[in-house]
Amino acid sequence: MAESFNPISRRRFLQQSSALGLALAAAGSQRGETVGNPARRPNLILILTDDQRWDTLGCMGNPIIQTPHLDRLAREGIVFDNHFCTTSICMSSRASIFTGLYTRSHTIDSFALPLPDDIYAASYPAWLRQAGYRVGFIGKWGLGGDLPRERFDYFEGFTGQGVYFHDINGQETHLTRIMGNQAEEFLRGCAPNLPFCLSISTKAPHVQDGDPDPFRYDPVYKDLYRDISIPPPQTADSVYFEKMPEFIRTSEGRTRWQSRFATPELYQHSVKGYYRLITGVDDMVGRIVALLEELRLADNTVILFTSDNGFFLGEHGMAGKWLMHEESIRTPLLVWDPRIKPARRGHRRREMTLNIDIAPTLLDLAGLGIPPFIQGRSLVPLLGPEEAGWRKEWFYEHPFRYEGKIPVSEGIRTARWKYIRYVETDPLFEELYDLSADPLETTNLAANPSCQMTLNTLRFRWRQWREALSAWRLDPDGEWHDPV
Repeated sequence: MAESFNPISRRRFLQQSSALGLALAAAGSQRGETVGNPARRPNLILILTDDQRWDTLGCMGNPIIQTPHLDRLAREGIVFDNHFCTTSICMSSRASIFTGLYTRSHTIDSFALPLPDDIYAASYPAWLRQAGYRVGFIGKWGLGGDLPRERFDYFEGFTGQGVYFHDINGQETHLTRIMGNQAEEFLRGCAPNLPFCLSISTKAPHVQDGDPDPFRYDPVYKDLYRDISIPPPQTADSVYFEKMPEFIRTSEGRTRWQSRFATPELYQHSVKGYYRLITGVDDMVGRIVALLEELRLADNTVILFTSDNGFFLGEHGMAGKWLMHEESIRTPLLVWDPRIKPARRGHRRREMTLNIDIAPTLLDLAGLGIPPFIQGRSLVPLLGPEEAGWRKEWFYEHPFRYEGKIPVSEGIRTARWKYIRYVETDPLFEELYDLSADPLETTNLAANPSCQMTLNTLRFRWRQWREALSAWRLDPDGEWHDPV
């Protein structure tokens, strides 16, 4: 673990900023085309799924999966086509979502670690509650330590991975259905004219670890996709797996592939289970939107839908996530804001957005000031017209090892190029992909003589990002700027 934070300086910043944040909240300031009644702060709902890759929604081009309610949010909101996590594992990504910080900065690289108090004080739930929001949390907490019940007005979270089925009044009930019931309870308990922020963190479509049939969907979906054959991914062919280095071919991702995707029959069974879990979440979203409409809250409630990280469905012969390939790091992001002008609804954004952008976006939507040390960016400007100056690259890191079975990796992602560096291999192993010509990442160009200038440039940028994030840790209340 890297050096500890300086809580005194962070507390001082928060004390100095709280009066400004509360004043902004009281004024209900808004920006751009989302402005409605400036004295009416919007309600906020963040729905975070677990291990859902970007292409598992109908609105993302998947011709098989049934997600009508989420597709509606896409038609009526904004779709972010290039959304990524900066660390593809749940506890690190969730800490980044709460705080707007890279893993190197919030330090959560173990399932046992809770957010330090000074870091939690700058998280979006803490800021919104301080600003007068009724703040609720439902589902997988995802971090270590005791559950923070006292820090929420409504809390129905659980530790660890949780289980899919629970006995409710003598009836076996699926967790996603239970969470929908809890969301309804929260919404019906909200007072008029008091804004709320509800975070819903599903277990779906994560596997049930240790279960011989790990994709434990609600039985009401058992016939869904039954008569459909889901095409296997192109890179599932063994020729692509053999291109990978031995330390990846023997990694945990390959071990889990054996139990989930190793045969055509097992592949169909697993992916259909994965899809059924996602359709279950979609139905929960439909229930929530219908209740918002019933309670006459829909016209002032913003919904963000995303996931903590992606998931291999056999690509490159892998299962799980962790690696920096697209299937592992790319996730869906939908923003449904009924205050957006009708001409903007249904628009798709191509900018590279990140999990660290969620916290500053929620703060911005609420009209609060964004702490200068936050490393993500508010997406509110992208809900309106085009805006120049968006990020051109970002830094990936995955420090979690899991008994030496997950390789530690870092890298740089630009719109065109991806540089992956396995920082503990000896000799050093690197990957370089031209995503414009090779979106499936089938040809590693790191040893290609014609790509050495690009490789050296990305190596240099990787080093600059590392140094900038390390420098931030020495002055965590200083204003953050991406390295230039």
